[in-house]
Amino acid sequence: MAWDEVFAELAAELAAAERDEEEARLGDLVAAEVAGTTFADRCRARRGKPLTVRLTDGSSRTGTVRDATRAWVLLTEGDRRVLVPLSAVVLAWPLRGSAPEPGPVEGRIGLGHALRALAEEQSAVLVRTAAGDHRGRIVRVGADYLDLAAEPDVLTVPWRALLSVDCT
Repeated sequence: MAWDEVFAELAAELAAAERDEEEARLGDLVAAEVAGTTFADRCRARRGKPLTVRLTDGSSRTGTVRDATRAWVLLTEGDRRVLVPLSAVVLAWPLRGSAPEPGPVEGRIGLGHALRALAEEQSAVLVRTAAGDHRGRIVRVGADYLDLAAEPDVLTVPWRALLSVDCT
C-alpha cells in the first residue's frame, strides 16, 4: 500500500469520526432544547393558529390562539373568546415547535391579569368549573379567586377550580 493511500484512508476515517461527533453533538443540543421547552412555550408558538384543548372535566375548547402566557391561553372563534388556565388542560393539539422565552413583562402576566381585564369589561361570561357552569359577570378578582355575580348571589370561584371563562 502506498503512503498516499494510507494518508487518504486516515483522512477519510478522521472525516467520518468528525461527522459522527458533530451529529451526536447536534442530537444533544436538540435534546437539551426540547428538555427546556414548556407546555406554555408550545401554546405561545400557536399564536394566530388553531388549537384544541381538552379540560380536566373532559370537555374541549377549540379556537385560534389569540394570546398565551405561562398561566393561560386565550382562544377566539368569531366573537367568542375563551380564557383557559393551563392548569385545567389535560390534552392539546396540534402543538408543534416552541416560541422563544417570553420577555420580562410577558413572563409576569398571570391569570389574575387576564381575569381583571374581563372584570373591567363587565361582559357576561360563562365560568366553567368542576362543579358545573355558572353565568354572570366577574365583579372581583383576588390573588387566587374570582367573584362572579350570578343570580341570586355572588359566587366565589378559587382559581384551582376554574376550567375556562367563555366571553361572547
